Amino acid sequence: MAYDPENVFAKILRGEIPCTRVYEDGHALAFEDINPQAPVHVLVIPKGAYVSMDDFSGAASDAEIAGFFRAVGAVARQLELANPGYRILANHGDDGMQEVPHFHVHIFGGRKLGPMLKRV
Repeated sequence: MAYDPENVFAKILRGEIPCTRVYEDGHALAFEDINPQAPVHVLVIPKGAYVSMDDFSGAASDAEIAGFFRAVGAVARQLELANPGYRILANHGDDGMQEVPHFHVHIFGGRKLGPMLKRV
């Protein structure tokens, strides 16, 4: 799938759509989810044009990958989630229920989150 520069996260990166910023550096932007699924629900997006984790891990530079994942950790620490814990999640493609075609990681926390998936 080709990157769509008109997706909502690209517009947020360009400042065309406002967000409640939590963190920003040269590699990533983190902001509050507009439809939170936990008391703390933050999205972390790379500043580069990557569709998915597959795209990001295959095409991003080592510096972008390291910078992005360091940003995820920095956000969790900033939000004081390291203890008692938090969950990170990245959806990929239709089966993974990815809604926005720009790679992003959700950080959930603020309460005991329970099981991730129903056992099949």
